[in-house]
Amino acid sequence: SLFKKSDNIHKNTEFKAGSVDVKEIGTYLNTSESMKKVTKEGFLRNNHHAPITKDSDFTLHRVNNEEIVSENGIKIQSFSNASEILDMTGTTGRKLEMLRAVTEIPTQFRSIFKEFPYFNYAQSKALDDLLYTDRNFVICAPTGSGKTVMFELAITRLLMEAPLPWLNIKVVYMAPIKALCSQRFDDWKEKFGPIGLTCKELTGDTLMDDLFEIHHADIIITTPEKWDSMTRRWRDNSIVQLVRLFLIDEVHVIKDESRGATLEVVISRMKTIQSSLWRLLEKHDTVPPLRFVAVSATIPNTQDIAEWLSDSEMPAVCLKIDEDQRPVKLRKIVLGFPCSDNQTEFKFDLTLNYKIASIIQTYSERKPALVFCATRKGVQQAASVLAKDAKFLLSIEQKQRKLSEMMSIIISLLDLLMYGVAYHHAGMEISDRKVIEGAFTVGDLPVLFTTSTLAMGVNLPAHLVVIKSTMHYVGGVFQEYSETDILQMIGRAGRPQFDTTATAVIMTRCSTRERYIQMLNGADIIESSLHRHLVEHLNAEIVLHTVTDVSVALEWIRSTFLYIRALKNPTHYGFSSGLDKVGIEAKLQELCLKNLNDLSSFDLIRMDEANNFKPTDTGRLMAWYYIAFDTVKQFSTIKGTETLNELITMISNCTEFVDVKLRTNEKKILNTLNKDKDKVTIRFPMEGRIKTREMKVNCLIQAQLGCIPIQDFTLTQDTGRIFRNGLRVT
Repeated sequence: SLFKKSDNIHKNTEFKAGSVDVKEIGTYLNTSESMKKVTKEGFLRNNHHAPITKDSDFTLHRVNNEEIVSENGIKIQSFSNASEILDMTGTTGRKLEMLRAVTEIPTQFRSIFKEFPYFNYAQSKALDDLLYTDRNFVICAPTGSGKTVMFELAITRLLMEAPLPWLNIKVVYMAPIKALCSQRFDDWKEKFGPIGLTCKELTGDTLMDDLFEIHHADIIITTPEKWDSMTRRWRDNSIVQLVRLFLIDEVHVIKDESRGATLEVVISRMKTIQSSLWRLLEKHDTVPPLRFVAVSATIPNTQDIAEWLSDSEMPAVCLKIDEDQRPVKLRKIVLGFPCSDNQTEFKFDLTLNYKIASIIQTYSERKPALVFCATRKGVQQAASVLAKDAKFLLSIEQKQRKLSEMMSIIISLLDLLMYGVAYHHAGMEISDRKVIEGAFTVGDLPVLFTTSTLAMGVNLPAHLVVIKSTMHYVGGVFQEYSETDILQMIGRAGRPQFDTTATAVIMTRCSTRERYIQMLNGADIIESSLHRHLVEHLNAEIVLHTVTDVSVALEWIRSTFLYIRALKNPTHYGFSSGLDKVGIEAKLQELCLKNLNDLSSFDLIRMDEANNFKPTDTGRLMAWYYIAFDTVKQFSTIKGTETLNELITMISNCTEFVDVKLRTNEKKILNTLNKDKDKVTIRFPMEGRIKTREMKVNCLIQAQLGCIPIQDFTLTQDTGRIFRNGLRVT
């Protein structure tokens, strides 16, 4: 619409897509259909007049309908599909570096990349290192820049180098979220199946029987926790030694307080096993190299991750792709709302519900919007507030089309659906969730409210993402979202196939606004959290014989990210700032010894005369069943005279159940299970009302063992989770 064929010149047209001013645009552009599409997206620049972006020196001239020739003389085939042209120009304002064509890939692997003719800007930059070298590789790129393809390039490299038949190669892909793993599994089964590779997904609660299948799988898709617990249980490392390529998605999760340590340990274990193989085998050429490829969101210290993943021979390649290379430009907005001191979190959260309508009107451009809320109940409340307000969302014919399709969905949703609003959370039946996801994806649902937990897995891209309040409810207390959560939610903004721009809005308190602006600029340095969980992980390494004495323990510490960051930022780890490298190493050694002493004081390890560590049976059980040190400490107080009631109470107090939440709306059912003279109740009722997570766990364990039916979907879900974890603990 900006480029007319007539001779009028548009002065200072404000331009939404890239928020750049288009000063004057020449008029002799030949607007064939496909070019019209591109100009709409605002990617075509014509240099003989004012350039659109400051540093753009890339010009396209229309030569004829077949090809577009740029100033630097690259001929690019013309595609009728605009998005392919966009992809080729790398949607970048910089001087265009040659984009690489998929035809570079050897013919037998080309089917893996059949969806596009050219790699995008980020992929083209990474291609040489990924496809023509075996160097370890870390790439830092904004969400939506095609990271999966980079992993696929690394797999292709491995297959190009490995002699047929591919018997003894394993690829491990690791992502922090089960749902990401399932997505990858479905995708790669289709892509790699035809060329003869089998994929196996390993998440959740699969046990030893998988060992057989892993032997036969070429690509293993897993989470850090699962890979950790699997590798802990193996009598030997024979499978681990076959891994030739280790792909790490979302490596910035390493800073996560609760889960980062596991990711760090797993990678360090792979490094240690590799180096011990080197020591064992005299002929080094018989040790197959292990390659790491890691992908991270935008973080300032990617270099540290690269340093950590470098091996003695070669430093890892570190590639940073700027935010402006994101295929869909993302506008990020942080709004602060006043919150008085006497206002509780719940109250503040409710006040935000009334602000949603205006945010959607301002930013959604009548395209799909996704709103994240902290709790399931919050999702429902916010949706109904908006529905009362939602005169602006749906046109009449959209209403009729939608209602006829969706009459089947539960009544509670119906009054909302009338207004083009729906919600979606893990407490709903899967079939209902699928219907709603489908309606949202095709654009029949203008607004969808959902909980943050679902952000992790379900791929529901939207034009506008709103994070309603940055606090969520965990284990009975409110706490801020982790950065991983925020980035994951924001990553849902932008639908590459429909949008050229997208918007993410974070609603938070005035007092925390700065913090989130800082976070969105990727300015938070990533630190390790291994020092908080060192004791469990040290024990696991001793059980695995990765760590056999104090000197190996120190070498193991040196292979961690903790070591790299402690040298650079000792105060974060509680060491004084004036220390030199020797001093910091001494402090880490002290920390290590303290943890080793803790282990031996609870008889989890023993030392022999030569100061070698030997795991005890208890230590082995702790590692195999993935038990927290605090739980083992608690169990060490058992005398053997406990009553059944006391044992159930003890088990309910285990840290393994921290992710079971006590929700307000469940208390009534739980109190009835605990004490009710008219109904079947649990065998050992507890004093008073149910008011803690531990009491809920206790109540559900007893109800299940006492065969008392529970008519509540979320409680049934929780019981399943308690028993899965409870099996390990008991």
